Amino acid sequence: MVPIEHVIALSGALFTIGLVGALVRRNLIVILMCIELMLNAVNLAFVGFNRVWAGSEAGSALEGHVFVLMVITVAAAEVAVGLGILIALVRNRDSVNVEDVSLLKW
Repeated sequence: MVPIEHVIALSGALFTIGLVGALVRRNLIVILMCIELMLNAVNLAFVGFNRVWAGSEAGSALEGHVFVLMVITVAAAEVAVGLGILIALVRNRDSVNVEDVSLLKW
């Protein structure tokens, strides 16, 4: 069994990579991928903590998995909205640069 410290360290590293990528990059597709990476890092932490404290008096054995399903649902909605904005940006400006997003105003 993998210790929880290793799981949390991996989750933290993935979240940090995603955060740095979302803050540094200017390409909207890469930013969306970095946000998905951050959400998956949180999912990994939820599953790791659920495995450690599964079935304890504080909660049920499936709480972490339920949270993961909620995060996946939010991620799917985020991707749908993000790709809609991306398609509108490409149609209007022929660019996926984040700085061009402000040009979508009326």
